[in-house]
Amino acid sequence: MSVHEFELSGKVAVVTGAGRGIGRALALVYAGAGAAVGCAARTQGEIDSAVREIETRGGVALAVQTDVTNLESVGSLYGAVERRFGGIDIVVINAGANHDRRTVEDSDPERWKATIDVNLAGAYHCARGAIPYLKRRGGGKMILIGSGLGHRGIPERSAYACSKAALWMLTRVLAEELWPYQIAVNELIPGPVQTSIDGGQPDDKNAVSRIASEWNKAPEDVAPMALFLAAQPATGPTGQSFSLMRRAL
Repeated sequence: MSVHEFELSGKVAVVTGAGRGIGRALALVYAGAGAAVGCAARTQGEIDSAVREIETRGGVALAVQTDVTNLESVGSLYGAVERRFGGIDIVVINAGANHDRRTVEDSDPERWKATIDVNLAGAYHCARGAIPYLKRRGGGKMILIGSGLGHRGIPERSAYACSKAALWMLTRVLAEELWPYQIAVNELIPGPVQTSIDGGQPDDKNAVSRIASEWNKAPEDVAPMALFLAAQPATGPTGQSFSLMRRAL
């Protein structure tokens, strides 16, 4: 699948966690396909850098500092993007965290809940906040970045795995609720990616690398599938899980 096969001219996309890793790669590829992109993350410097790179390549983007765990902050994000670009057509819910990497018995309850707060409550805030904007456009696409660990649990990842499992169910519920409005909602499972989450630790690299045959990707390797989903027609797939892992979930 080539990123050159799809066109997003005239579309407006919002990508959370757009300052680095998968989110940044998706923001760049959407802008390259012609979309105006709202880049959201907690760290202003990172999204400013992403916007500069997009603009250097001839694209259009807006940086909006956003805390997905704060419903008001998410609302401000969508409002800013609509004021700048006139609407919203595509939302990628990508911001994530993995604060607790111990067994359930040894886990830190506060860090466990903090992971749930970002990965699940944050996704809920982003989805809920996006719905009125997508409806005003007469339809759109919502893509939730999931994880293979949400479909197959492993030790020492209980908070992350539980949050991503719930994200898959949220995808299915949203798809059922929003299909009458021509809003497609799908989950994208990248598999192991050479990026950082939580202070520079590899994003589940050690966990997933236990599967010897798995494909350890760069963030840019996730972009073609994300672009494919964003470019599907209104009658395209919804409520589905698209996995880039080599092995079945």
